[in-house]
Parts: sequence; structure tokens; C-alpha cells
Amino acid sequence: MPKWIKLLVAIALLPVCAGAALALARVLHATGGADLTWIPFLGGAACWCVIFFLLPRPMWIYVFGHELTHALWAWGFGGKVKRMKVTSAGGHVIVSKNNFLITLAPYFFPLYAVIIVAVFALGHFLWNWQRFLVYFDLLLGAAYAFHVTLTFHTLQTRQTDITSQGWLFSAVIIFLGNVAVLLFGMPLLTGRAGLLDTLGWWFQGTGLVFHWLQKLF
Repeated sequence: MPKWIKLLVAIALLPVCAGAALALARVLHATGGADLTWIPFLGGAACWCVIFFLLPRPMWIYVFGHELTHALWAWGFGGKVKRMKVTSAGGHVIVSKNNFLITLAPYFFPLYAVIIVAVFALGHFLWNWQRFLVYFDLLLGAAYAFHVTLTFHTLQTRQTDITSQGWLFSAVIIFLGNVAVLLFGMPLLTGRAGLLDTLGWWFQGTGLVFHWLQKLF
């Protein structure tokens, strides 16, 4: 797809981004009373932030997760991984199939957080890990903060993943991907809002934005 078409798509999706932000505000309000979830989750995020700002950053772990996410999404689309290289200074992966989701996946798909969720879900199913829920929330907060901080840190330098797709298109997809993770992850995590409610709020918020734009122009 030519970059100019992606630019037009990105502009068309801006109201959807605004609607997602409005829906996220409603989800945060609906789940705000889940103290048993939010306190350990934010505690884990705070612990990671201390490491991020005060200690050497584990860039090899981040780069490995970044390249592995490319590979996993390529596999998901039926592609093959031909080569992967990982160093603390950077890395690359060569795949047989590529699209904008495979290219941008590491920036919106929190791989390590997803792994923690999968491990806990399996353990809870097999051994009833309910008593370990607070530790799960703590680890999940740290993993998601790891994703957000190091992704933001990486985006401070020129990334071919971003330039190949166009800055605005990449920003829109990354924003929508990260917000979607929060919109559907927080209700599942806290049990305070349903997925259908979340989708409805997103649809309503987008409709409000379009209505506002219609009145403006």
C-alpha cells in the first residue's frame, strides 16, 4: 500500500483514536475501585520505573522480545522466519511475509505481559492460583511498564519499522493497538466492566467525535 494511501487512512482513523481515548477514560472510571488489582499492578509498574531510571536498562531482553514479536506475528499470518539476530544495541528478523501489523506489532503488543497472563491463566486452570493473584498483578504491572517505557525510549531514535509505514500511520496504529490492549485487558483483569460495554463505549465515543466534527465543519 503506498504511503499516501496510508496517510489518508491514518487521517480517517483519527476520530476513532479520539473515541478510543474517551472509552478508555470510561473504563478507567469503571475499574477505579478495584483496589486489590490496581495497588499491586501500580506497585509493579513503580518497581520497574525505579529500575528504568536508576539502573542499567536490560536492552537485550527488550530487543529479544521486540524481534520475537515480529516473528510471532509473521507466523500468525502464515509466514516463516528465516533469520533472527539480537544484541543489546539492536537486532533484526527476516521473515517471508510482511504487512503493517507484523512491522508495528512490537510497539503495541506487550509480549512479556501477554506471556505472564498466559502462564497465570494456565496455572490458575490447573492448580487454582487464586491465592497468587496479587503477585500476578505485581508482575503484570512491571511487564506492562517495561513495554511502555522501553518502547517510548526506542522511539526516540529513528526506527525503520516506523519510517517504512509513515509516521502518522504508524502513530495511529500504535496508539490504537496499545489502547485496545488496555480497553479489553482492564475489564478482564478487574472484572468491573464487560467487553460489550467497552466496545459500546468505544463506538459511542467515536460517534460523539464525528458528531462534533460535523458541527464544526
